[in-house]
Amino acid sequence: MTGRIGRRGFIGAAAALGGAALVGTGAPLAQAREVPAQQAVRPPRPDTVAIPAGFQPEGIAVSAHGTAYTGSLLDGSVYRFDLATGAGRIITRGEGPMSVGLKLDPYGRLLVAGGASGQIRVVDARDGRVLATHQAATGTAFVNDAVVGCGGAWFTDSFADVLYFLPLGRDLTGPGAEPRALGLGGEWDPVPPGGAYWGANGIERTPDGRALLVVHDTAEALFRVDPRTGVATRTVLDGGSVRNGDGLVVHGRTLYVVRNWAYAVDVFTLSGDGRRARFVKRITDPRFDEPTTAAVYGGRLYVVNARFDADWSDPATASTVVSCPL
Repeated sequence: MTGRIGRRGFIGAAAALGGAALVGTGAPLAQAREVPAQQAVRPPRPDTVAIPAGFQPEGIAVSAHGTAYTGSLLDGSVYRFDLATGAGRIITRGEGPMSVGLKLDPYGRLLVAGGASGQIRVVDARDGRVLATHQAATGTAFVNDAVVGCGGAWFTDSFADVLYFLPLGRDLTGPGAEPRALGLGGEWDPVPPGGAYWGANGIERTPDGRALLVVHDTAEALFRVDPRTGVATRTVLDGGSVRNGDGLVVHGRTLYVVRNWAYAVDVFTLSGDGRRARFVKRITDPRFDEPTTAAVYGGRLYVVNARFDADWSDPATASTVVSCPL
């Protein structure tokens, strides 16, 4: 579950000009003096954003203007918040299927993976209306994470050796808008049926934009997937680990792998085609609490804490999104 921030600005006030003219024949004008005006400086963005109680977050999507979105594993609600202030509100009140990974598309819509429901939901990012619901899978399924690229939107299924492709256009409800399954082959490690083992989890694009990167939970491996054929090849790791790999973030040539039960984010430098990854460093933070996904914005990495081991039957239980330097 993956899975990616407002620029800090300064408000300048106009400088006040002061001056006086001396009265009298031939008296020179006094030189105008520039008096520095006080500048109102915006406070720094919060390092920790509180998510409402009773809302277990998992995925994250961030707009170009620093508006962030996360979905609830408990009831599928969607929470929107401002990274500059930390203020937010629930824009979609869920009534059942969970919301796992989510991404923004070019039309201002949220594409939401529906977990065990097998659904993909399309949500208006402005007002939270559910615009479309697609049944991508039936039976044992877990539609987990999403990425936009390679011709449309792609979703992982942790219980099946497939990716789901959703063509993107202005109309996601008409003929031809239904998701299609792409089988995974090549070096991909098949997942035993029945939902006891987890396969595909986080998904991203390669830096060159030509292929997909998928982390395989049980195989503890990262795969490059050809979006035309589904053929997967293992990405060669030069150090580091993707064990407990959850959300993925590709920022330029840098890959961030959120490792939930390892309470860490491993950072790699990728080759352009995603076939090799060189370990750079491991980010740890005492605020990480079963982190699942992340997003990059404004020189910071924003990490979602799902808190899987918390008591979510207690309506007072809450979680956070925390930021740390890249």
